[in-house]
Amino acid sequence: MKHTIRKIVLNAAQKAFEKGILPSDKVPEMEIEEPRHQSHGDFSTNFAMVSASIQKMAPRKIAQSLVPLIETGSLIEKVEIAGPGFINFFLSNKAWHPVVDQILEQDKIYGASDIGKNEKVQVEFVSANPTGPLHVGHGRGAAVGDSVANILSFAGFDVQKEYYINDSGRQIRTLGTSVWLRLLQKTGKEIKFLDDCYKGAYIKELAEEILEKEGDELIQKDEDEAILVCATFAAKKILEGIKEDLSSFGVKFDQWFSEQSLYDTGRVQKAIDDFKSKDLIYEEDGAFWFRTQDFGDEKNRVVVRNNGLTTYFASDIAYHMEKYERGFQKVIDVWGADHHGYIKRIDASVVASGRKSEQFEVILVQLVNLLRGGKPFQMSKRAGDFVTLKDIIDEVGKDAARFMFLSRSYDSGLDFDLELAKQKNSDNPVYYVQYVHARITGILLKAKQESIIQDLDFNKGEYLDFLNTFEEINLLKILNAFKENVEKSAETLHPHVIFTYLMSLASAFHSYYNKHKVITDEKELTLARLSLVLGVKKVIRNGLKLLGVTAPERM
Repeated sequence: MKHTIRKIVLNAAQKAFEKGILPSDKVPEMEIEEPRHQSHGDFSTNFAMVSASIQKMAPRKIAQSLVPLIETGSLIEKVEIAGPGFINFFLSNKAWHPVVDQILEQDKIYGASDIGKNEKVQVEFVSANPTGPLHVGHGRGAAVGDSVANILSFAGFDVQKEYYINDSGRQIRTLGTSVWLRLLQKTGKEIKFLDDCYKGAYIKELAEEILEKEGDELIQKDEDEAILVCATFAAKKILEGIKEDLSSFGVKFDQWFSEQSLYDTGRVQKAIDDFKSKDLIYEEDGAFWFRTQDFGDEKNRVVVRNNGLTTYFASDIAYHMEKYERGFQKVIDVWGADHHGYIKRIDASVVASGRKSEQFEVILVQLVNLLRGGKPFQMSKRAGDFVTLKDIIDEVGKDAARFMFLSRSYDSGLDFDLELAKQKNSDNPVYYVQYVHARITGILLKAKQESIIQDLDFNKGEYLDFLNTFEEINLLKILNAFKENVEKSAETLHPHVIFTYLMSLASAFHSYYNKHKVITDEKELTLARLSLVLGVKKVIRNGLKLLGVTAPERM
């Protein structure tokens, strides 16, 4: 609808120029907005204000020259000038009726956009080290990353989801040592468990499993070899568990990328050599440093220590270079908030490799505070020092967990109340929205049983002119805004925009349903309202799908 209003304004401006009322036919960037107050109409434009310098006229005079040239009728009921020169448009009820047919005809692609222009984008998220189960923080990151990718895809981007497996380096060695020490303790040996080792019951479970599988043969091996065997076994088992948890959370990756492969293929050394040749990596005190300070970082960073071992930064440089070599025009990383200080150095390596800073973006996901009935709560600590994602899914379900994780902007902390997420009433956001979908299914089923409609689904509205109540027009306006919200969510990389939209649509439907019967004694009115609520059902389904939440037929 905004596009239509924009065309009307531009046509009026062109007419004014042709009639000699406006001296210039140049058109500045203008805004078409929905006023906060209904008394100001359905849409408003600042065209007159932003045109003042071009037209060499007062904004209000420009507005006064345009308004008589805007035709009122079936689409626009009236046009008014407000304040210094805002032009407010009041649309007729009839203007909103085509929204229903657009939804019914476009169905699963209603709300989709082409703003992405098929730009190739990679979204890398979760990417937890395979040294322990996923925790609740990973869950929020998974919900955010997966939804951002879904929304970008729906907005016309060519998106690939990727998980980076940190299967190399010190943390994997520490994992192997942790399992090895627990294994030795299991055999009755007096072994001190090191402070920097991974604690938690899952390490003991892995030790028992590999001991049962390998037995005496493993114990008799050289310690370094035994630790390597334990590390390989444990990392593989943990990664399998991570994949299972993510699958049950509704997350599927297009690619699982191994950090170790960067070393095996020589990519890490190649990246270092490339930057050395450009004098972006230099030697000092036996170590090699990247000149990240030249690109806005607070200090230069080590890529190879003086003992010859590479840092995580070295493999991260190679990994991000490899991403762009695969043809991605934009790379989006989803990290925990504690990685804030790491952004500058990766951005530096991206720019140093010849890309633009805008081609790399980081989403920082803030912490989750678990509550039960409004009070801080700690669940069973199988992981040792954190609550697992699996625990959350098992208690509240995938849909509730994802919806709650996305209920606030990821750059704000989140209070997640487990009891609230399980409630089957309007206080629970996911129930509040899903119930709309289920309730409408029930209404349509009743209409079919009463032979009012032949099928629960149809692609053409009937008697839409009967939709004239305030609540019906309000619903139509919200339905019309779905695509705009999809685009806003894609442009800002904020999936909570869709959450907020769905809550608004659900609220409008509940208000409508509480005040008006859908199935009435008047056939034409009934068919019109059935078309409207089917449109609501489809948009609820499309919106929930973007967030990875199901739309149930019954609850």
